[in-house]
Amino acid sequence: MSAEPDGLAERLDTLFRTSRPHGRRWTNDEVAANLKAANPTLRVSGAYLSAIRTGKRANPSPDLLQSLATFFGVSPAYFVDPDHADTTARQLAMLDELRQSGVRSIALRAVGLPEESLHAVAAVLDEIRKAQGLPPVGE
Repeated sequence: MSAEPDGLAERLDTLFRTSRPHGRRWTNDEVAANLKAANPTLRVSGAYLSAIRTGKRANPSPDLLQSLATFFGVSPAYFVDPDHADTTARQLAMLDELRQSGVRSIALRAVGLPEESLHAVAAVLDEIRKAQGLPPVGE
């Protein structure tokens, strides 16, 4: 598994910026420690992750890429396939926006509701958006 150097740095940095445990971003050292805990034979440090994120190092091992993908919950293809990376980056950005905007708490309240109730909630939200002068949301 090989990744284009500039793309790899940007993609890995995106994962660090958008993954926020407990409301804050992961540090390089925290991720390295978690990766080593999951795979003790893996050679990784916070400094090495920093070098990859800044593009100073460009050829991490396939094992490291696999471990990073598993840790951040993405497919290993994220690191090597530009189309897959773009799709994943859009999904991560949307999740980040939801988390930042407080929408997550509304979505959690909707989990488990029957479909007709979800339609009713959506209709109420559409009316509120309209009253606020916001555009309709496309499906």
